Amino acid sequence: MNSKTDTIRIAAAQLNTTVGDFEGNLSRIEDSIAKASESGADIIIFPELVICGYPPEDLLFNKAFLFECSRYLRKAGALTKGITAIIGCPEKAESRTSKGLFNTAYIFHDGEEAGRYRKIHLPNYSVFDEKRYFSPGNTAMAVDTGRGKIGITICEDLWVKNSPAQAESSYLGADIIMNLSASPYIINKCRDREKLFKKKAQKFDAAICCCNLIGGQDELIFDGSSHIIDRYGKTVSRAKPFQEDLIVADLQTRSAPRRPGKSHDGYDLEVINIRKAGGRKKRKNIKPPMSKYLSRDRELYSALMTGLRDYFTKNGFEKVVIGLSGGIDSALVAILATDALGKEKVVCVTMPSRYTQEKSTRDAHSLAENLGVQIQEQGISEIYEAYLEKTSGIFKTSEITITEENIQARIRGNILMAYSNRHGWLVLATGNKSETATGYCTLYGDMAGGFSPLKDTPKTAVYRLSRYRNKLSGGNLIPQSIIQKKPSAELRPGQLDQDSLPPYPVLDRIVELYIEKRLSVEEIIAKGLDPDTTREVVDRIEQSIHKHNLGAPGIRVTSVSFGKDRRMPITNKFNK
Repeated sequence: MNSKTDTIRIAAAQLNTTVGDFEGNLSRIEDSIAKASESGADIIIFPELVICGYPPEDLLFNKAFLFECSRYLRKAGALTKGITAIIGCPEKAESRTSKGLFNTAYIFHDGEEAGRYRKIHLPNYSVFDEKRYFSPGNTAMAVDTGRGKIGITICEDLWVKNSPAQAESSYLGADIIMNLSASPYIINKCRDREKLFKKKAQKFDAAICCCNLIGGQDELIFDGSSHIIDRYGKTVSRAKPFQEDLIVADLQTRSAPRRPGKSHDGYDLEVINIRKAGGRKKRKNIKPPMSKYLSRDRELYSALMTGLRDYFTKNGFEKVVIGLSGGIDSALVAILATDALGKEKVVCVTMPSRYTQEKSTRDAHSLAENLGVQIQEQGISEIYEAYLEKTSGIFKTSEITITEENIQARIRGNILMAYSNRHGWLVLATGNKSETATGYCTLYGDMAGGFSPLKDTPKTAVYRLSRYRNKLSGGNLIPQSIIQKKPSAELRPGQLDQDSLPPYPVLDRIVELYIEKRLSVEEIIAKGLDPDTTREVVDRIEQSIHKHNLGAPGIRVTSVSFGKDRRMPITNKFNK
């Protein structure tokens, strides 16, 4: 039997929401609905939990927060005159048949609620903790629009093998699977996500529209990269990465009948009918937008800028202050801040000691001049001498040990925090993942700060991004002397990082295999890494767990970051 065909115009609005900013989030929703209506879209979809922002975490235990979620959901629903909108919001259910808190997609049609889809698969790994807050739904749902059937899923529901999308397409006749998403960024994930969903579209014989969140939320970044894929696995539209965007496309539908049966793969089944009588509006033909993927370095740099900009802006800071050492880490942080926030919002402070090489101070001033940012010099030699004099009876040695090194770092941390206390500026810590992993950093010293942009960025990537940014500028924005010098904390005469750590390419490879790939020492050695070096690095990682837990929040860009990803007990006797 031949099935009739039709077309449906869908819109996906990837938005940069802020947790708890109900007015701001609603304003973005309203603007997107107006633009989608103007384009002639039949349906618009938003990111997961767009009303309250994602992830709301323990705010979900606050009754007043949930009340505001419900109140602003109704305001958003009232905006849907002449269009259907799928809007994510927490749902507190207190009926006889259903109790609990649900991660819900509300279907609003022409100003009225038409149905609710509750997220079924709640992720509880890595940075996700949804089972702490939500109860799972169990109903696969399709919305009959009169022009075709639309299946609804929320984020993880489409990633799992036993996806409710299969039931929605096979049993309910859905031609298009809509996915409200808040899928956090890690390097290359946007490509992997789209590649997976292309295979899913072919498997389900249904188009897929994934609308992903964008922006920074504390340590998490969301890249957007929303996309519309046809049933043959071809991408017909892709939104811009790391920017708010609206994509609109026409998709072909078929009047596929619903198969008999009450359930499929353990899911209950439901069809919502929003068929509308009357003629159809005339609308112009459209060309779906198709943004390009970014290069590896541009993608990572854009992610870091997004995370820094949103943490700064959403928390209401006016300026950032950075300790500029003349080294490559602080140089990259200064450039990131300038690009993300503007040069007028960046203040750099150079704090030379008796061990600071003159060329390092010159490099710091040269960089600040290149960026056009304010720089101040606060030498620490006199303060350091006073510390040594005051503690001479305690230490009883003239030898420079780790104690004396850390005193210098903590003096600098104190100065930066004084700027923060006096002016309300955000101190940016400048450490990278390689240093943090191995504890090559000082508590309350170079770890001091309110935000750590490079916390999850390996040292080798710091070098790569610095060269990328220089190439982008068409010159040596970062002086070559900074890039070429051997890394040093400059806390004692002749000190070099390589005196305490293996070469960074080797170190970063071990950190990646042990932290991100979760391989054992023996498995890492089997990949050709030196046994002694591997054991030394792993020992340093395990001895630094307290530092992993005590550092400032930072931007997550790898699959396992220090923070929400790797939750290790500080007190433990486990022997690797």
